Amino acid sequence: MRAIKKFFSNSDESFYLVFLFILLLCVSACQSNNKSSGVKKHFVPAPNGDYFQEIGKEIGIDFVHSIGDKELTNIVESSGAGAAFLDYDQDGFIDLYVCSGTWLKGVSSGEKPAIMPENHLYHNLGDGTFEDVTKKAGVGGPWYSMGVTVGDFNNDGYPDLYVSNYGTNVLYKNNGDGTFTDVTKRAGVGGKETDFNTGAVWLDYDNDGFLDLYVGKYINFDPNYKYYYAPDGFPGPLAYDAQPDVLYHNNGDGTFEDVTKKMGIVDLDGRAMGVGAIDYDDDGFVDIYVANDHSMNYLWHNNGGKSFTDVGTPSGTAFGQSGESAVSMSVDFADYTGSGRMGMFISDDKYCRLYENMGNGIFSEQSYPSGIAMPAGQFVGWSSSFFDYNNDGLVDIYKTNGALKHLYGQEDQVFENLGNGKFKDVSWDLGSYFKEKLVGRGACFGDYDNDGDIDAYIVNLNDRGAFLRNNKGNQNNWITLNLIGTVSNRDGIGARIKVTSGGKVQTNQKKSTSGYLSQNDPRMHFGLAKNEMVDRIEIKWPSGKLQVLENIKVNQILTIKELQK
Repeated sequence: MRAIKKFFSNSDESFYLVFLFILLLCVSACQSNNKSSGVKKHFVPAPNGDYFQEIGKEIGIDFVHSIGDKELTNIVESSGAGAAFLDYDQDGFIDLYVCSGTWLKGVSSGEKPAIMPENHLYHNLGDGTFEDVTKKAGVGGPWYSMGVTVGDFNNDGYPDLYVSNYGTNVLYKNNGDGTFTDVTKRAGVGGKETDFNTGAVWLDYDNDGFLDLYVGKYINFDPNYKYYYAPDGFPGPLAYDAQPDVLYHNNGDGTFEDVTKKMGIVDLDGRAMGVGAIDYDDDGFVDIYVANDHSMNYLWHNNGGKSFTDVGTPSGTAFGQSGESAVSMSVDFADYTGSGRMGMFISDDKYCRLYENMGNGIFSEQSYPSGIAMPAGQFVGWSSSFFDYNNDGLVDIYKTNGALKHLYGQEDQVFENLGNGKFKDVSWDLGSYFKEKLVGRGACFGDYDNDGDIDAYIVNLNDRGAFLRNNKGNQNNWITLNLIGTVSNRDGIGARIKVTSGGKVQTNQKKSTSGYLSQNDPRMHFGLAKNEMVDRIEIKWPSGKLQVLENIKVNQILTIKELQK
């Protein structure tokens, strides 16, 4: 500074002071930039005109799925992963948990990487952006993860995580302070190291107020078996024996009992992929559907909480429309016809299956007459979920697509419900993302910004995931219900809800797992079109209690607590 001052004469003193001030500002700015240079700044992009806009990287969701290998070399790596929306800290904004594969000795053919891929938990900051809190929460791994299902197994008010893996599974108890504790060993729900676990679902099958757990298992994978048709790349599922599924009963004290045989679950040849639970016959007890790969699907009817019976064949839901055992991937449920009965959609590698619930335990396959079969048949379907993307009061279908045994991309699809039993593929009208060819696997759906329309997160195999913000759905009215059980399980899973607005009745049930290895927003969302009042909300809780609310304002998230009397 002395050298700079000496350069100026006395007459230039004022100029010197101005120069010094500017120099100090520049130094301060440089120091400020250096401090923030290592910090990623996230922002919420403005709408770009698309109905669904991909904004993941901008808002802080930087997840990239890994198969744990440089090339796709086996069926473990091709099975992919799922994701779940959940409000783990109960702040009113849904967070995101995403599963990934990782390098695994004996499975991965490449060398072990310096940094191992892991699962990620992203905290919703409430301003449209997310923060990666995986390390703080302690839920990263390391495992070769397939799916995740979320449920408050101990009824303490905080949702817990069950992660299904190739190998032993993990049950994470939510501590309520932003961290989780691995309680798998004490709970007794880990399984064996040789297990190939896929979809899992929480349900209270005996209505005792505690969530039980059904775990789907796939095949006895042998990495040394190399006999296959060369263009396929590796052996398919029929090259291996099937692994039997497991049903765990929640004892209410933090432990579970394997009641598979006791409850009549006999899985001799099912290769489970997606698993879901719904009370399809409205008898007050939740049933289980298992989407099996290359083998008949199961519909386990709940016999009053005492046992289960497979009614897949007599119900018409065990096979594809031509009587074949299709490559079934996932299942979801909805009253898509407005009949008050829960139908089903099964995604597979062919024409998929849309089942209309006819009552009396019978389903009618409607994929071709509905208009879904032909456009769906062009792709290999993985995760599929019902959701009302435009809030018109009719549930639509989102379907992720991707090749089975190669990293060949395919476009995802959205089928709009036209209201007369017909659906229309409107994907290309909804945004540029639906023209991208990616290897889709799991997907979850929910209102991440609480603006009244449903957003989506898609897991793409060995690639960056996609966060799709819904820009236009809330041009119609809506209502979202946050259920809290008191006598029933705290999540209210199994509750049946009827919403009446403008003379139209919508029916839905609270469930945990949805689609392939994934789970949606735990809150119940209903589109209301242009109706400006909800006339009646009727909730039949798993406890059997009936609760009614009337004359409710639209466009709000309403918390409903089960009455104890």
